[in-house]
Formats: sequence, C-alpha cells, structure tokens
Amino acid sequence: MPLLNKLRTAVPGGPGGNTAPPSLSPLRTALTLFFALDGFIFAGWVVRIPAIKEQTGSSASDLGLALLGVSAGAVVTMTLTGRLCRRFGSHPVTVVSGALLALSIALPPLTHSALTLGLVLLAFGAAYGGINVAMNSAAVDLVAAMRRPVMPSFHAAFSLGGMIGAGLGGLVAGGLSPTAHLLGLTGIGLLVTAAAGRVLLRHAAPVTGRTATAQGPRRLQGRTRQLVVLFGVIALCTAYGEGAMADWGALHLAQDLHAHPGIAAAGYSLFALAMTAGRLSGTALLERLGQTRTLVAGGTTAAAGMLLGALAPTAWLALLGFAVAGLGLANIFPVAVARAGALAGPGGVAAASTLGYGGMLLGPPTIGFLADWFSLPVALTTVAALAGGAALIGYSARNASVPRGD
Repeated sequence: MPLLNKLRTAVPGGPGGNTAPPSLSPLRTALTLFFALDGFIFAGWVVRIPAIKEQTGSSASDLGLALLGVSAGAVVTMTLTGRLCRRFGSHPVTVVSGALLALSIALPPLTHSALTLGLVLLAFGAAYGGINVAMNSAAVDLVAAMRRPVMPSFHAAFSLGGMIGAGLGGLVAGGLSPTAHLLGLTGIGLLVTAAAGRVLLRHAAPVTGRTATAQGPRRLQGRTRQLVVLFGVIALCTAYGEGAMADWGALHLAQDLHAHPGIAAAGYSLFALAMTAGRLSGTALLERLGQTRTLVAGGTTAAAGMLLGALAPTAWLALLGFAVAGLGLANIFPVAVARAGALAGPGGVAAASTLGYGGMLLGPPTIGFLADWFSLPVALTTVAALAGGAALIGYSARNASVPRGD
C-alpha cells in the first residue's frame, strides 16, 4: 500500500501523528461532499443500466449475474476497509476510495459482454464498498468530536446526490452515449475528490476518548461484538426496505392498484424524497428525542407506512404510505451505523455496513419469491415487519455501551 503510506504521512493527525483538534467545519463540508458524490455516481450508473445491457447484448439473467459483481466487490471490500482505516486513517482511505470510484465508473461502457461487465463491476463495487465504510468511519469520528448528532445530515447528502445524479442521467440519456455520460461522471468525481480530499488530508481525524479506544488494534469481541451485530441487524432491516421499494414499489402501484405509469413511477421518487427530508431534519430529531426514541419512532412509523402502502385499496393511499415509510426509515440506518462506530470504530462501521448492504441485496429477491408464493402486497408487508423488528431491537439496545473489560 505505498500510496496509502504516502497519504498517511501527509495527514498530520494520522496514526502516531499530531492529534491537535482540527477545525471541524471544513471537515464536515468535505465529508458531506464525499457522501453526495457517492450517491451521485451510483445513481448515474443505475440510470444507464438499460443502455449497458443493450450494448453488451446481455439477457436479463446474464445482466443479473453481472450486477452481482457490484454486490460481491462491495461486501468483500467492506470487510477489509475497517482494517485499512485503523492502519492508515479513515481520511486517506476515503480519498483513495473516492478516486477509485470515480475512475471505475468509466469502465462499464467499455465492455461488450456480460462477463467483462461483471469483472469491471467487481472493481466498481469494491470502490463503492470502500468509500462507504471509510467515509462513515470518518463521519463517526466527526460526530463524536462535534458532540452533536449530525450523522443523518451526511446520509441526506447521499440521498440528494442520488436524486441529482438520477435526474441528470435521465436528462442526458437521450443525447449522450453511456461512454460520454459516465466519463463525464469520472471527471466530476475526480474534481470533487481533489477538492474535498485536500481538506481531509490537511486535517487530522478528530480523536476523542471513545474513538481512540474503539480504533485500537484489537478485534471485536464479547459484548462489543454482540452489540455491533445488533446495530448491523437494525441497518439490515432498514436497507431491506430501501431495496424492496426501489425494485417493487412501482410494480405494486401499476400491477395491483392499476395506477397510471406516471403515478407508478412517482412511487419510489416520493419515497426517496420523504427519506431525504427525514434525514435533513434528523439532527433536530435526534437532539429532541435521542437515539433510542428516534430508532423506535422511526421503525414504528415505517411499519405503519408500509402496511398502508402494501394493503391500501387505492394508489393515492399507497403513495401516502410510501411517503410515511420513507420518513420512518430515514434515520434508522445512519443512527445504527453511528452507534456501531461509536462502540467499535472503523471495524464496527464495517460490520454494520456489510450487514446493512446485505439487507439491500436480500430485499428484492425475497420480495420476488414471496410475491410468487402469495402476492406482491403480502410480500411488501415484510418490509413493515422488519421495520417493526428494528424498532424492537433499537429499544432492547437502549443501554448499549462498551463494557470496560471488553
């Protein structure tokens, strides 16, 4: 890792360096840009999947196998990035991952078969998984230093970046080839990484007593491991709902409620917009209610919303349910990752993120199987069940802390 070693020495507050507290406002802005960039680039890729499918001549099943490359690369890298953050610092790893994400997004349009597409998506997924763990680890440190629950604001930036990326992709899809579009995203990504990365590399990661202990070299063990897994399961329950809504919400509106195609397409947009709004107000909500009440209220609200969305007799009531579900789910994932990171540093973030990402992968196929066995509305009620489960788990972990002997 010669590049990371060089970056490590460039960071004044890297491991073994000066730990003088940095100015936190520039760090918060830089990290916000990385979260927004992550959502922007990923959404830009998603909207070009149909064009890439046509270019590679892939069948639906071939494309599905190729898309597993993103998942496989992300999950493998997430398990390793926590160690890299402990060794080199979360800031350098975030910068390197951001550059790799920007570079790898240009590769899919260069492929002409499902096999080569799957291989380059493995690289893209690796960069995506790496930046998610690294920037969340950096955000956990910053939240602890600020002593304000601002984690949802970073995830709101991810959601906003995704909405902008998807909107821009839709606008240029008719006039730009996938190669030109995604190469443009590479240029934007490298510019943002260079600008925001300079800030991260100039400033030390804030170190508090809790994060200094959590980032030690020891492995997760005992009670700490159990608690991290618990918060990872909460993240999984939330991500399951996001994945299910992305792939099945519009079909439910069109197929089961006979909604106009435009109304059906608006279902996920409304869900995503509500989730973004919920995350933008997440800091104020956490300051008023605290983490446990926010988890419980969010899970309960999401469960009620998804029950309405799945079982409503009209499309308009279903849309209302989707919006309520988005508001409820908005802050559960950020809080769960923040709690895991506070307990166990980058290793905790990596474990919770991996479980959460697994939930996003698990949701769509599970909904599909259940829809075949029962019906799509019944299958969507599992989102409500898991959201309620997240509320119960969050309440059970209300007194979670790192045991002194652990």
